[in-house]
Amino acid sequence: MIDAIQSIGAFSAKAEGAELNASTALVVSHAGAAAPQSQSFAEVLGNMTTDAIHSMKSAEGISMQAIRGEANTREVVDAVMTAEQSLQTAIAIRDKVVTAYLEIARMQI
Repeated sequence: MIDAIQSIGAFSAKAEGAELNASTALVVSHAGAAAPQSQSFAEVLGNMTTDAIHSMKSAEGISMQAIRGEANTREVVDAVMTAEQSLQTAIAIRDKVVTAYLEIARMQI
C-alpha cells in the first residue's frame, strides 16, 4: 500500500552507544566524548519522514500477519500505536511549518 518510497531512514541507535538518533545530531564515541555531526534541517526532516513511513509500513505488515493468524494482538496494537504517533508528529510539524510560512508572508517589507 505504501510502496512509493524506496529507502528507509537510519533513525535507530546502534549497540553500545556508538551513535544516537539523527534528531540529536551527535555521535558519541565509546570513550564518552561528544562531537557534533553536520546535518542540515532538510536531512533531519527527511530522516524523520522516512522513519514515519517505515513505521507505517511495519504496522501494515504486522496487521496483515495478524489477519493470516501469524501475529498476536499486542504486536498489532504496538505497531499501530507507533505508526499513529509518527503520523501525529508529522502532522504537527507540517502545521507548524505552514503557520510559520503564513506569518512570514504577512510581514511587511
